[in-house]
Parts: sequence; structure tokens; C-alpha cells
Amino acid sequence: MLNIVLVEPEIPNNTGNIGRLSVGTESRLHLIHPFGFKITDANLKRSGLDYWVHLDWHQYQNVDEWITQIPDKTRVFLMSSHATKSIYEAEFQDGDWLVFGKESVGLSQEVLAQFVNHLTIPMSSLIRSYNIANSVAFVVGEAKRQISLK
Repeated sequence: MLNIVLVEPEIPNNTGNIGRLSVGTESRLHLIHPFGFKITDANLKRSGLDYWVHLDWHQYQNVDEWITQIPDKTRVFLMSSHATKSIYEAEFQDGDWLVFGKESVGLSQEVLAQFVNHLTIPMSSLIRSYNIANSVAFVVGEAKRQISLK
């Protein structure tokens, strides 16, 4: 099972879509406060449809609380448009932690400094970033592909 981590998600529709993706890929979703919405938000429910009840998810009050749950920090992969290593260069394993920052600014320098594995998703220079739900789908898809080959 992969662990998808959203640090301070801001947009309920994105989180709902990622929740739905988590159910479909049998991944666990970890949400780190503060959120830009309430878990009861209608947009979250609309995006997650009726899949939210099947979602294996956990929430944490802050990054420090979440970090205490990680058995091996070398298996944590942080996504950043500033990283130099591509997701296609990583060697993913079952149980890995795939970490995504808030939609407006990504991951903070404080979070990035706590882990060594920083990855980027290759993209055209014509865009600054992908939508977070699309980014999660890219990375989870690549990780699941690699895991299925082992």
C-alpha cells in the first residue's frame, strides 16, 4: 500500500479527487492540518463521490505529528517542481510515502529539509506546475507500475 500525504491541502475538490484515487489504487491518504476547508465540505464530498466511506485516511495536526508515524524516512519522497531528480529515476516500493505540498506554494523549506528524496514530474517549460490531483495520479501511477514489476 502506498501512502499519499497532502501537507496543508487548500482546495476541497482536489482532496476529494485524491481521496477517490486513493480508494481506487488501494492507497492510504494522510492529511496534515491546517486545511483550507472542512472535511464535511460539500465540494470534498462531491469530488470524492460515495467513495469517501471506503477511504483509508488519517489526519495530523502538524508535520511533526505525521513524522512520528514514519518507520523509515528514506522511503519518503517529496514532490517539488524545484527538484532535479525525476519520478522516473526513483525506485518506488510498497509502503512508500509520496508527499505533496499545498496547491498555492508547494512544500515549505522546513519540510523539504527534513527528507533527502526530492522528486519532480517532468513537464513543459510552458507551465509552472500540474494540478495537484493530476500530480498525485502521475506519481502513484508510476509507483504502482514499478511495484507491479517486482
